Amino acid sequence: MQCSVLTATRVGKVLCLLGMLFTDVAARSEEAQATAPYFHVSGNDDGKEYFPLKSTRADVKLNGIIATVKLTQTYSNLGAMPINATYVFPGSTGAAVNGMAMIVGERRVVATIKEKEEAKASFEQAKSEGKNASLLAQKRPNVFSMDVANIMPGDEVKVELTYTEILDAEKGEYEFVIPGVVGPRYGGDAGRTSSETGWVANPYLATDSVAKDPVNYAINVDIRSPIAIRDLACTTHAVQIDWQNEKTATLHLEGDAKTVGNRDFILHYHLQDKKIVSGLTHFTWNGENYFMLVAEPPKKVLATQVAAREYLFVVDVSGSMNGFPLQVSTELMQNLLAGLRPTDRFNILFFAGGSQQLSATPLEASAQNIANGLQMMSNMQGSGGTELYPALQAALAMPRIEGMSRNIVVITDGYISAEDEIFRLINENLSGTSVFTFGIGSSVNRHLIEGLAKAGHAESFVVTNVNDAVTQSEKFLGYIASPVLTGIELKSLNADIVDMQPRNIPDMLGERPVLVMGKYVPRNNKPVGFELTGAAADGRKTWRFAIDPKQRDDNLPQLWARKVLEELYVVPRGSPEENRKTITELGLAYSLLTQYTSFVAVDETIRNTTGDVADVKQPLPLPQGVSNLAVGAHAMPEPEMVWMVSMMLCLLVGWMFRGLRRARV
Repeated sequence: MQCSVLTATRVGKVLCLLGMLFTDVAARSEEAQATAPYFHVSGNDDGKEYFPLKSTRADVKLNGIIATVKLTQTYSNLGAMPINATYVFPGSTGAAVNGMAMIVGERRVVATIKEKEEAKASFEQAKSEGKNASLLAQKRPNVFSMDVANIMPGDEVKVELTYTEILDAEKGEYEFVIPGVVGPRYGGDAGRTSSETGWVANPYLATDSVAKDPVNYAINVDIRSPIAIRDLACTTHAVQIDWQNEKTATLHLEGDAKTVGNRDFILHYHLQDKKIVSGLTHFTWNGENYFMLVAEPPKKVLATQVAAREYLFVVDVSGSMNGFPLQVSTELMQNLLAGLRPTDRFNILFFAGGSQQLSATPLEASAQNIANGLQMMSNMQGSGGTELYPALQAALAMPRIEGMSRNIVVITDGYISAEDEIFRLINENLSGTSVFTFGIGSSVNRHLIEGLAKAGHAESFVVTNVNDAVTQSEKFLGYIASPVLTGIELKSLNADIVDMQPRNIPDMLGERPVLVMGKYVPRNNKPVGFELTGAAADGRKTWRFAIDPKQRDDNLPQLWARKVLEELYVVPRGSPEENRKTITELGLAYSLLTQYTSFVAVDETIRNTTGDVADVKQPLPLPQGVSNLAVGAHAMPEPEMVWMVSMMLCLLVGWMFRGLRRARV
């Protein structure tokens, strides 16, 4: 009797555990389809229909401080049936995407800009009618999706898109970036945002997968500078540089073109004597006058006394940070904490699916407290989701010390989907706090990293390796020592300034040029000019600029509109409906891709007369240095789920029979 009761009890436990296991697996599988990226698993014999993207090519022209880029994506259907394909790809956060064209064979169709819903409807109708069509939509300011319809067997379809952007300079060094791949986004925070998040479930190739990234990448750069170029180098890829003269050079990628697309392409260069391209540029379009003013900053003079500061480090230890990214973060934290002064205070908040704190309140920056913080950091293992929102809530709610300047320092790869809610949280609760950001990794979410710093009235940094951890931490410590320029104001001479960007010029924390864009309305028929003033450590500085008819650039209207959009994405104006209307009107008026406007191209020739078609998603490579944990257990492919369940069954059955043998004895 005792044996029977014991056996029944163990069987009941086993059945209960099995039920829980299968329920959990089913729930995870369902959740993966809705909110998480997933690994690509080929579903047909040769898998070719799953790889329609053949190549990506970027042709870049750098002229002064403006970059013009033509991105060409080539789709090739090597399968046996027509394809409708979706491809998610990254873009620069400052890019003004202003044109698209589709080329099928000898036919070239120039896309038109439409409201998002209208463009989508045009695309869907063309798709249903068997026509070639392409749709370019913005998922985030730095994430785009390309849909192509009715790619016939043997077809090669090219989609060209063009964009312009303004380059940043610091201490005379310019940086140009082409983002490589969209990192996998944590989907558990999708409920916090009203933005569309379906693209988050894009498939990824496992890092240890036999299948390699099938896409050929090419980047060609033509740089022409008004000042001699110095120290031209790419820190992320092997390149071949050909010099025509000291002001002109071309470069292109070297090496295996199929293994370079999993990280950002970053190009650095100085100009002679570390000068910057400064001055006043203008352009007249549709009866309106646009200007862009660039003023070289003063050299930094450190203040003799700096007030005590408080630092709250919010550190990402989620699954996507496992391994190399977390190692880089640890190196960064060692450098940042080493730079604190004894009069400063600090705390560390670690976040993943949950959060942990070094202390309930900020601590003195003593050697022992810093050692304790670094020890806690070294014990962290990257796993779980990326719950940045509650971590920032906790940091903002932490008790403050009167008289101390508070700085929040966020360290993350930024792989979340609810950026808009993060920006809103900071905008509504900043209260004199500065929010600095460090993006960790080879393809970080720059929309979050840069936007969070913009909302937090501070600076952003990107750390791609351990060496960057040293240099970027030094930059940060230099920024917080004292500002270069404060109280910056722009006045017009014989004109009225309209729609200036930024609307309020922030203090300059680093040796970057002051850049202001806007419109102006001349008055009195007198020469138009501008006066920029700001307070430096060694006195008030003034720059004066006059309109020169020869200094013109036809990119200014769209670049100005893009600057306005950058602000609207981070700091909305009015209600959500009013903000949406403003963004839509800007996109349509300036032919720009936005959150609410899309480009659509339709070839009126009917190609697919049978209606047979396969809908596929182009899988992406994981960013360099990011492990499979970034995709997560919620995204476990079916074969791995089956293996896991089988192993659990074997363990449970073995445990049950061991119990039966012991009961008989």
